[in-house]
Amino acid sequence: MREFYRKHEEKIKYILIGVWNTFVGYLTFIALYYLLQKRLNYLIILVYSNIISITNSYLCYKFFVFKTKGNYCNEYLRFYLVYGASFLANMILMPVFVEIVRIKPIPAQGIILFFSVMFGYLGHKHYSFGASGDTLKKTFTGSDEER
Repeated sequence: MREFYRKHEEKIKYILIGVWNTFVGYLTFIALYYLLQKRLNYLIILVYSNIISITNSYLCYKFFVFKTKGNYCNEYLRFYLVYGASFLANMILMPVFVEIVRIKPIPAQGIILFFSVMFGYLGHKHYSFGASGDTLKKTFTGSDEER
């Protein structure tokens, strides 16, 4: 069991922190909604909630999963890009699954979520918290050289 944990520690921590982040994100939205619903539209509250939740996610992944040092601004911006790409993919795939493939929305979201978690892990590992800004290029080209 220890060998399994040692071999997959980063992935296990990623999933555990992901569960924590989901919980925090949902509770953040609920709290902000009850505090601000009379003054702000729920979509504006959702934006604020996402900013807080993504910041929480970034800090948890940075310090507990990938354990990188410094580089806060670049990592944070890249972290947002990974989340944005995942959200965009979700917005494109959901109607495809529901309208074309004819899968009901809840199971469709479950399928998309499964792939989003894998994409998120790879994106954050190799891009958000990668060693340099060239990490994404290296991931897809397999090369350190300029082309």
